[in-house]
Amino acid sequence: MKHHSFSLLALFMLLIQRSLIVIPALALFLTACTSEPESVESSAETEEQLVARALEIHDRVLTLDTHADTPLRMIEPGFDMAERHDPRETGSKVDYPRMKEGGLDAIFLAAFVAQDIRDDDGNSRAKALVLQMIDAVVESAAQNSALAGLALTPEDAYELEKAGKRAIYLGIENGYPVGNDISNVELYYDKGVRYITLVHSSNNDLADSATDSKGPEHGGISEFGEQVVQEMNRLGIMVDVSHGSDEVFYDAIAMSKAPIIASHSNARALVDNKRNMTDEMLKLMAENGGVVQLTMLSDYLREPPDNPERAAAIEELRANMKPPSEMTKEERSAMRQAFNELNEKYPNPSATVANAVDHIDHIVKVAGIDHVGIGCDFDGGGGIDGVFDASEVMNITIELVRRGYTEEQIEKIWSGNLMRVFREVQAAAEQIQANASA
Repeated sequence: MKHHSFSLLALFMLLIQRSLIVIPALALFLTACTSEPESVESSAETEEQLVARALEIHDRVLTLDTHADTPLRMIEPGFDMAERHDPRETGSKVDYPRMKEGGLDAIFLAAFVAQDIRDDDGNSRAKALVLQMIDAVVESAAQNSALAGLALTPEDAYELEKAGKRAIYLGIENGYPVGNDISNVELYYDKGVRYITLVHSSNNDLADSATDSKGPEHGGISEFGEQVVQEMNRLGIMVDVSHGSDEVFYDAIAMSKAPIIASHSNARALVDNKRNMTDEMLKLMAENGGVVQLTMLSDYLREPPDNPERAAAIEELRANMKPPSEMTKEERSAMRQAFNELNEKYPNPSATVANAVDHIDHIVKVAGIDHVGIGCDFDGGGGIDGVFDASEVMNITIELVRRGYTEEQIEKIWSGNLMRVFREVQAAAEQIQANASA
């Protein structure tokens, strides 16, 4: 460019000598030719400006987290969602004040029941526990109506956001409380449940788990599980395949008459964990019209460092531990203290927000921008460096902005994609019911 400037300058000097151009024009030209171009640094957005822009976007879009195990805490004596809890002291990751601090507008609180014996007594206990948790969520929303409201449809979240309130949706993690009674599915729907995770860490009567040490039992979804999927379709409950084996995923895709979701799963191409989804699964999820909700659990976001002593200590601790739902307040406190001491003795470096958005990048690349969302798994193990609890979720938006995602794309990731699936599931249910009554 400098060579061309000097050639043009020579031409202008010739023109001035022939009185064909006036002096002021030459002065302007000389200034343009001889001054240095503005540096990229001086014109670029500063970090402070980027963060401010990201926070404005975060405030404008509806932010939705599709998975938190908080109902287990809500049945603890004395736990109040209206109070702000310190996550380092209590282990609690979600409450209404911290949702507001983090700009988290809506959340699915998943009533989780750990897999136990599969007989009439076990099924009855599971049903009683899940109803206790559902009732606790409903009661909390009613008692704190100035802060939050129970949401049943996609539109409810937007209305509650306009009113400055948190939208509280209900899910069930683990189909175990369905037992062997199909009528329980409608009971849970009538209570407000809008998704059911078919299985958890062990096989149940509905489906095989990705992590059952005994291996597969049904080869995917069982015959009864297929009936449950059909009933979920009829009612308008989203089918959630997180925790399911690969065969469960493929069966759900084939069986469901509406798009499916993975409420808290990541990309297996980045971290080879059975709980994560392969690229083939991500592509099929896109074809299905479903969505994969990224979770904030370190071992699903980055390859865990080899730490056999830590693994052995955790296994020993869990072997002697009651299910949290059966613990007293003192026992839960002692459990948290034991895990804190274990973490101090055998530290496990946390994943970062950058690790999380790496997975978003990958899912977008493979499945497309319309098939990824956020399901942090707070109070169920989720929480990483930078997104440790609900008060820090805006850091996801900041990293998305840093990587060049637009506001429209960020809105899809935070809620638009899941809400689209939610609406399609409801529409499918209306069609199924209309056909049945015709």
